[in-house]
Amino acid sequence: MSDVLPTARPILLVEDNPADLDLTRRAFNRRHLVNPLLVARDGQEALDFLPRWSAGEPLPLVVLLDLKLPKVHGLDVLRQYKREEVSRSVPVVVLTTSDEDADIETAYTLGANSYILKPVDFDKFTQVASQIELYWCALNKPARA
Repeated sequence: MSDVLPTARPILLVEDNPADLDLTRRAFNRRHLVNPLLVARDGQEALDFLPRWSAGEPLPLVVLLDLKLPKVHGLDVLRQYKREEVSRSVPVVVLTTSDEDADIETAYTLGANSYILKPVDFDKFTQVASQIELYWCALNKPARA
């Protein structure tokens, strides 16, 4: 029997704004998050994970998805993730500045597990990151990867 602990599943952050990306990294670093943070900087990069997961790369524990992305809109990424068998069970948390009712309704209709408005204040954002970590990384029982 191996004494090696399994590697923590990654978190996929789909975010194009460098300031928000930095804020998220700093918030998770402050919380000493053990899960590796993968980054897709546009919607196409997010979709490029699908063949990698189909080839056996570990699925993320959760996807944090911005909506207003270059190349492919976040709602289209969500639609494709929930359409593909390999990624259908991966929880997707929309983390965005959009509080438009149409975006919220569409996200949930497409299968988003949660919809969170991004706070702009670092301390408030750290609290949000803490809650995301606590729920999705510690309390939630994920589907098998």
